[in-house]
Amino acid sequence: MNKSELIDAMAQDADISKAAAKKALDSFTDRVAGSLAKGNRVSLVGFGTFSTSERSAREGRNPQTGQKIQIPAKTVAKFKPGSELNDKL
Repeated sequence: MNKSELIDAMAQDADISKAAAKKALDSFTDRVAGSLAKGNRVSLVGFGTFSTSERSAREGRNPQTGQKIQIPAKTVAKFKPGSELNDKL
């Protein structure tokens, strides 16, 4: 399912316009991203938890040349599914 298919499904399930569903989805993703950028977690009981994790700097290899390169440290987003979501799978 892609974003437009999700918007269509949300609009149909909630009996709202596609524009309103898009606005709601965009608001949700913006709020989650903003919270993660501040270093906070976002927990949706039954669905899962969004959080961040730090990846340390490391040495890697360029697959085309085999040359060693330095990969910088960075913060990445993580998602841990909740028990209700796991039960549905």
